[in-house]
Amino acid sequence: MKEYIDNFLKYLEIERAASSHTLRAYRKDLEEFFKFVTVKPEEVELADVRGFIAEQIKSGLNKTSVSRRLASIRSFFKFLYREGYKKSNPAKLVSNPKIPKLLPRFLSVDDTFSLVEKPEGTGFISSRDRAILELLYSSGLRVSELSGLNLDDINTREGLLKVKGKGRKERIVPVGSKALDAIKSYMVDRIPLKSKDRALFLNRTGTRLTDRGVRRVVVKYARLIGIGGQIGPHALRHTFATHLLQGGADLRVIQELLGHSSLSTTQKYTHLDVTHLIDIYDKAHPFAKEKHDDVS
Repeated sequence: MKEYIDNFLKYLEIERAASSHTLRAYRKDLEEFFKFVTVKPEEVELADVRGFIAEQIKSGLNKTSVSRRLASIRSFFKFLYREGYKKSNPAKLVSNPKIPKLLPRFLSVDDTFSLVEKPEGTGFISSRDRAILELLYSSGLRVSELSGLNLDDINTREGLLKVKGKGRKERIVPVGSKALDAIKSYMVDRIPLKSKDRALFLNRTGTRLTDRGVRRVVVKYARLIGIGGQIGPHALRHTFATHLLQGGADLRVIQELLGHSSLSTTQKYTHLDVTHLIDIYDKAHPFAKEKHDDVS
């Protein structure tokens, strides 16, 4: 079983350019599955997969996590089928649990400004944290994209950033003037570390700041301004997209900036509040004002 999983993960890493985080998640999901079924991969049947998914739901695991585990199992057996180890994919016909569609969490403009301005004082940590918050909001980066940035990925003169997204797909995104100023200040403050690491964002020891480290930065300042809860790096990505849309940006432009392969993924940001929609309607529709005047 371990050999099959190792070969599958090696395939994901080499052929699909999967991140280390993704590989760890796949391994954990598959190990949990084989703890449950206690049979060899060649012996797994449809009923085994259905039984595992039912048990996961019964145990109280949230449906998003259950769906992810099913996707891991499905991909694993698809790999075994293609490599000739299985005659069929036993997970292919197992349905995903229905997941309620939740609107992305995002911040108001005032809360966003309070958050990015919260790191106070001088020195390496303060300037680094300010640069992280400004860049997350300025460019809508995923946490893995930000932690993966290298020094030569940013062009401060042109205000552009080279980002490696999912599947190592590269895209160029603009960086706002405030984020650029914050990054320039941070670059000066990191000099005393004398780090030879190519990473843009460093921890106290002079090595690359991890995804978890970036999350800690966002959560820390969100709590300090009283908006803790579910606020993390991804909330700033949602905020970036939402504020662009509210400002009139085209959905396809937002798609390019976020690095979404499908427009349908970007369409979740069309959740603008009713007041904003009515305001747009009143300004754009020729009969809107006349209609409201009649009602009043």
